[in-house]
Amino acid sequence: MSAAPTLYILYNADASVMGKLSYGYKKLTNKDKDKPTCAACDITHGGLSLDETPQWKAAKKDLVESGAVKDVKQFHRDELDQDTKGFVQSQGLQFPMVLAQDDGSGLKSVMSSEELATFKGDPQTFLTKVREQLGGNQSTL
Repeated sequence: MSAAPTLYILYNADASVMGKLSYGYKKLTNKDKDKPTCAACDITHGGLSLDETPQWKAAKKDLVESGAVKDVKQFHRDELDQDTKGFVQSQGLQFPMVLAQDDGSGLKSVMSSEELATFKGDPQTFLTKVREQLGGNQSTL
């Protein structure tokens, strides 16, 4: 049995002040509810909040405590290291996305931006799907 992977949630936004303002503008002017500006942001922060939602904090804690993942790391586009940037570019992936990495192995794509959008910002639905994708423990909050 392999060790639990680290889960990486990559946002379709930048961490800078201008990045946050740009994201906020795009979020407020987006008329297509089936293609959110950043579905990962909706899941973890409820949209425009700078703070994680209590539901996301509980889901993240459950993923780690159940052993489904070793850790959950969240990054904006402008916070990625060169290896992660290179992987995203080489695979032609679109932000936002979820990646996973086992100790000693490379990154793998777990969820696409389209799949994240289907969760409609619900951390519980995301939690269930992550467990399915990773073949992990199916307990719920």
